[in-house]
Amino acid sequence: MNLPTKEVFFNKMNLLYEKKTPFFFIVDFLCNKTEIIPLDETTEKNIFFATPKKENISEEIKTKKKLEWEKYPISKSEYEKQFEQVKTAIQAGDTYLINLTCTTPVRTNYSLKELFSHGDAKYKLYYKDIFIHFSPEPFIQISKEKIFSYPMKGTIDGALEDAETNILSSEKELREQFTIVDLIRNDLSIVASNVRVDDFRYLEKITTNQKELLSVSSKISGNIRADFLNSPGNIFAKLLPAGSISGAPKVKTLEIIAQTETHERNYYTGVWGIFDGAEIDSCVIIRYIENTENGMVFKSGGGITSLSNLNAEYQEMIDKIYVPIY
Repeated sequence: MNLPTKEVFFNKMNLLYEKKTPFFFIVDFLCNKTEIIPLDETTEKNIFFATPKKENISEEIKTKKKLEWEKYPISKSEYEKQFEQVKTAIQAGDTYLINLTCTTPVRTNYSLKELFSHGDAKYKLYYKDIFIHFSPEPFIQISKEKIFSYPMKGTIDGALEDAETNILSSEKELREQFTIVDLIRNDLSIVASNVRVDDFRYLEKITTNQKELLSVSSKISGNIRADFLNSPGNIFAKLLPAGSISGAPKVKTLEIIAQTETHERNYYTGVWGIFDGAEIDSCVIIRYIENTENGMVFKSGGGITSLSNLNAEYQEMIDKIYVPIY
C-alpha cells in the first residue's frame, strides 16, 4: 500500500534531517503539492531562493527599464459578496478570524525572473517559472531544541497620518493579533512545551514600488518536545496549513474558505523553507505572483473579524498587490 504523497513528503523530511543532509522543501496551501530535494540540487531544478541567512542566487537578471505596474482588482461589489459571506459565518459563531484572499490580474513590463532579481524581501523564491514571491513573514524556525514562529497580522499605508499609532491602537487589529497569537501558541503547544510570547505586536516597515507599508508581527517560542526533536516532518504535519493565513478555529475556518473564495490558492499561502544542515528556516508564501495562460496574477488578502470594515479590508487587499522594487 502506497503512502499518500504528503506522508511521503513529511517522512522524507525526517529522513534527510536525521542524516543532516541540507534540503529545500515546499508545500502548497492544502498540502496537495509537495517537493523536497537536497539543497545542492535546487539550481538545476530552476529553483532560486534567498532567506535572511542563505541564498542560492548565482546570477541575477537585471534591467534598466523603469518598472511598469498595473493591477486590475475585482470590483468592490464582487469582494463584498465574499466579505458578507464571511461575516455571516462569524456572526453564526463558526469562525472568529478568517483570511479572505483574491486573485488580481497584473500587467508589467518585467519578466517573472526580472521581478525576482530586482525585488528585495526577507524571503523570496523563484519556483520553476511558475511563480515568485516576496515574503516578509517567517513561518517557523527550528534551532536545536527550540522552535519559533512570527505571525503577521495587520497592514497599513505608512504614509497615512499617524499610521503607526492608528494600527497599534486599532481594536480590530488588536483583537486580530490576539486571536492569531493564541492560535499559533496553541499550535506550537502540540509539538513544544513552555510556549511563550516573547514579543507582542511589533512593527515592521516594508518598502514597495508604490508606498511604504507597516505590518504588525509577534514572536512566539517553545521547547520542542522529545518525541518531535528529530522529526521536523512531524512538526510541519501538525502545524500546516499556517494559522496566520487560514484563521481560527482552523479546521472549520478552512471549510469556510473553501466555500467562500472564488479562486484556487495553489502555492499561495503555502510554505517553503530550507534545512542548512543545522537549522530549519521557513516562510509563508505571500506577496505572490503567478504565471498563467492569461498572463501574470497576484494573490492577496487579509484577516476578517467581527470588527472588520468592508472598505478598509478591500483597500488592504489592494495595497498588498506590490513588488518590493524601489
